[in-house]
Amino acid sequence: MTTAAEIMHSGAQWIPATETLDQAAQLMARLNVGALPVSDANERLCGIVTDRDIVVQCVAKGRDPSKVTCGDLAQGTPRWIAADATVEQVLDQMETHQIRRLPVIENKKLVGIISEADLSKHLTDRQIHDFVEKVYA
Repeated sequence: MTTAAEIMHSGAQWIPATETLDQAAQLMARLNVGALPVSDANERLCGIVTDRDIVVQCVAKGRDPSKVTCGDLAQGTPRWIAADATVEQVLDQMETHQIRRLPVIENKKLVGIISEADLSKHLTDRQIHDFVEKVYA
C-alpha cells in the first residue's frame, strides 16, 4: 500500500507567519515552488500561502507585499496528512476540502508536501480524473 511519504515531495520548507509576502515570493522562486506551508511561532502549521494568493490577495488589491505577512493570508483551518497515510486518505482529504497541496507531517514536523504534480506521477488515469473532477468542480 502506497503512503503519503512515498509520493510526497520531500524537503518542503516552512515560512514563518511573521514573514512578509515579498520574502515568501523570493523563497518560492529559490525553491521553484508555488506554495509554502506557513508556521506559527511553535513551528505548527497555520496555513499555506501560494503565489496566486500573493497576486490576488495582495498585489491586485494594491497592498504592499513588503508589509503584508504570510500570517495575514493564512486563513481557515489548515489541512495536513500523516506521513503513513494511504494514497486513498490523501485523495479523500484533498478532494473533500478541494485543495491542491497537502503538507505531510511526521512527529509534528513538516517532512514534505503533496501537490497535483506528485499525484500525477503515482495515480491511475481514473484516479486523476476523479481527483480533477472533485477538486475543480
